[in-house]
Amino acid sequence: MTDYQDSAVRPYVLTQGRSRPTRNTIGLDTLLVAADPARSLPVSASRQERALLRMCARLLSLAEAAAHLELPLSVVGILASDLVDSGHLTARSRIPEAGRPNLETLQEVLDGLRKLR
Repeated sequence: MTDYQDSAVRPYVLTQGRSRPTRNTIGLDTLLVAADPARSLPVSASRQERALLRMCARLLSLAEAAAHLELPLSVVGILASDLVDSGHLTARSRIPEAGRPNLETLQEVLDGLRKLR
């Protein structure tokens, strides 16, 4: 994995000075997908927003998108939030904690599968 490389464009320029996304539901495991791949972005959209939308033609997590864009997760979260607000992206929220199986249950399933061998 490569280290974060600072670019000529600072994160606060990409996010227009914002440090938080407009939505608090977008986390690192949020899945993003283009709402309508044929719908184009406005002329004012940044290169990073265009790349993010292109990547999201297929389902992609926020963490994966940040890695591909080589940008901090917080910056990509803000960009993704803006694209969701404008109707270009759809965000599929993570599974609530209550709906996730606990580690003990998963371990029991794994142990049971190993016994089947």
